[in-house]
Amino acid sequence: MLVPAPGADAMLRQEISTSYQELSEEVEHVAEHPEPVEEGEMDDDQEDTSSAILPVLDSESGTSSPSVRFSKTCLKNVFSVILLFIYLLLMAVAVFLVYQTITDFREKLKHPVMSVSYKEVPLYDAPGIALYPGKAQLLSCKHHYYDHIPPLINPGQPGEIECTTQRINYTDPFTNQTMKHALIVQGPRDVKKRELVFLQFHLNETDQDFSAINYLLFSSFQEFLNSLTSGLEGRKTKLHRKSRSPDKTEFMKDCESSYSSWKFSGGFRTWVKMSLVKTKEEDGRETVEFKQETSVVNYIDQRHKPASDQLFFVVFEWKDPFIQKVQDIVTANPWNMIALLCGIFLALFKATDFAKLSVKWMIKIRKRHLKRRSQAMNHIS
Repeated sequence: MLVPAPGADAMLRQEISTSYQELSEEVEHVAEHPEPVEEGEMDDDQEDTSSAILPVLDSESGTSSPSVRFSKTCLKNVFSVILLFIYLLLMAVAVFLVYQTITDFREKLKHPVMSVSYKEVPLYDAPGIALYPGKAQLLSCKHHYYDHIPPLINPGQPGEIECTTQRINYTDPFTNQTMKHALIVQGPRDVKKRELVFLQFHLNETDQDFSAINYLLFSSFQEFLNSLTSGLEGRKTKLHRKSRSPDKTEFMKDCESSYSSWKFSGGFRTWVKMSLVKTKEEDGRETVEFKQETSVVNYIDQRHKPASDQLFFVVFEWKDPFIQKVQDIVTANPWNMIALLCGIFLALFKATDFAKLSVKWMIKIRKRHLKRRSQAMNHIS
């Protein structure tokens, strides 16, 4: 049995006391000069310390904790990247919606929508009926009610003229050479009682293959009378003018230029049902247009007459008590567009803020992972 020498035992004790003294001096130095640590880094250090201790405990228990922790970190990173791409996609959609909203607003401003409304009236302003009979003669003109026309008495013979009529001569507004002769008749007013105007014309001879009488409708017979009155007053003050009533002729020229003309044929009873359409233009002016539905019934003539004799029958009546009003409406509402844009820009701001926070979080997780990795390497070394 070997016994250590007394000198060697003394040397071993001296080395142990020296190393213990050096370790005590290092601990005192660290306690006197601590390094400043930020809160985030302190949390990381605490997490890293716990994570650095965990491998030792896990290694002692025989589990694979570092691989599990690494897989969780990878899943977090992948999930963050997916969220980032989703919010980038939402930002792109928001930008597209802003562009589409502004484009739709400009298109709606350029292309207004037509709005149609109906206004019910008990009485119409009596329209003017301008007839161009040519060689035909007006035999009778009567007002009837409730769509009832009594049987004809002595057809082809002059009868009663109960309508308000005016005759006028004026030059054709399109050629300024042809003289036109018009018979102006006051139209029906009372639509509730189904008032109608029944006219009968007679044409004795004609050299044409087809016989017809032209007519046109204008909105107000009273306006025509007012132009006639102003024309007569002008004639009293300026007697040197050859024209009898210049305002009246100009009124008829304007009507012929503005309204469409129609025809009704001889040997038939033509029933005209009128409806009124008022259109509001972009400059604020209001134009009036007549729409009509026409039905034609054959007239059975039982008179002894020469072959060239021809009778014309025409009825004018209002179709319904509704005036159609048409105007263009801009459907683009600037307040709706402003509210939509505010919502889109708010979503853009939130998405940008979230994307920025996601990037910061990914960078922080990356730094934390690298720090844990370095600590694990230091622990192994």
